[in-house]
Amino acid sequence: MRRVAATSRRIDEAVARLVPGALTEESLQQHIAPLFSRVLAGDRIYLANHSLGRPLDAMAEDVREATCVWETKLGDAWDAWLAEEEAFRTRIAQLIHAPRVDCIVPKTSAGQGLRAVLNALSGTPRILSTRGEFDSIDVLLKQYASLGRIEIQWIEPDAEGLFTVPGVMEHLRPGIDLVVISQVMFLNGQVVHNLDQLADACHTVGAKLLLDSYHAVGVFPVDIVALRADFAIGGSYKYLRGGPGACFLYLSPEILAGGLRPLDTGWFASENTFAYERPDPPVLRTGGDAFLESTPPVLTYYQARSGQQFALAMGVERLREYGRDQLNRLKRYLADAGIPAIGGDADRGAFLCFRHKNARVLAKKAAESNVITDARGEWLRLCPDCLTREEELRTAASALQRALDKMRP
Repeated sequence: MRRVAATSRRIDEAVARLVPGALTEESLQQHIAPLFSRVLAGDRIYLANHSLGRPLDAMAEDVREATCVWETKLGDAWDAWLAEEEAFRTRIAQLIHAPRVDCIVPKTSAGQGLRAVLNALSGTPRILSTRGEFDSIDVLLKQYASLGRIEIQWIEPDAEGLFTVPGVMEHLRPGIDLVVISQVMFLNGQVVHNLDQLADACHTVGAKLLLDSYHAVGVFPVDIVALRADFAIGGSYKYLRGGPGACFLYLSPEILAGGLRPLDTGWFASENTFAYERPDPPVLRTGGDAFLESTPPVLTYYQARSGQQFALAMGVERLREYGRDQLNRLKRYLADAGIPAIGGDADRGAFLCFRHKNARVLAKKAAESNVITDARGEWLRLCPDCLTREEELRTAASALQRALDKMRP
């Protein structure tokens, strides 16, 4: 635990040295950038933080701590490893304002969280979802439907390419068991507002609501209780700077009190995990602990530690304010270059989007100038973070302009 305290103290001390009030580039570069010296050592202009967030230097040190415990304590390492799992759950609970730590169940992917919910529902559940969900959701729902495990109804976007709560509620009816929708759409960054109203409408007809919060947690404040969602899934890959594998499933206290029984469980969910008593049927732990599975991938909890600590220390709302200012500056530079990007307002998440029929080619052309973006379908996505400098925003806009000029016939 000394290492945890040292990492947290180092982050807290750096944050405390920032200029009070709104974040400034000068203060961030002076006090925060040194926490990221390894990833900032190159000369890339990295605008893909919406995809894979940049790690702190402490990440590698934290993972080394996990392996050192293994080397020195062998079987007794589980005491430290399971304490870190609990710390992971606690930090996620803080970030989404979950009422209890056991409402958070570690998962290796958001899709694993969705599967746990689908597999816990009885019969052949009737699912309502949108055509805007990320592949980890889209593929799973289609596969379950193709095998007859669920019935699925898809909602198409409106004339403006958006998904809205009123639009979803038009399709909501008695008999629907679960509604699955993102808080922020991955293609164009659209924030879906009024999800609390959707939750109420779901509950009125006997349905449950599952939110994909991957593009929301760490971007703007998330109060999962105020949203009244029954389930939520998310992870640390993007804005929480924790890399792959460090994901979670949230189950509301009402769901846990309602007796939902998991099919996706394992021996780490046993009431007496290391007693090897083998009752039949198994006796599971109470609350969300019943949704724990078999031997957990403990290194991911260490891998995700520093990014979670950083988000909590900086404050998501403060990061959001600075991030929106960055996006609007980048948006202006892109507009000057003839590129009509969208984003930077309360209706969008952490990235800008630019629609182009050859978006993937455009991303590759930009990468030739050391500007790293990404493309999903016809959308080019650009996401600075608090480490991105003003000079980099200007250079990126110019590089994209040159790339587009080269692509024109």
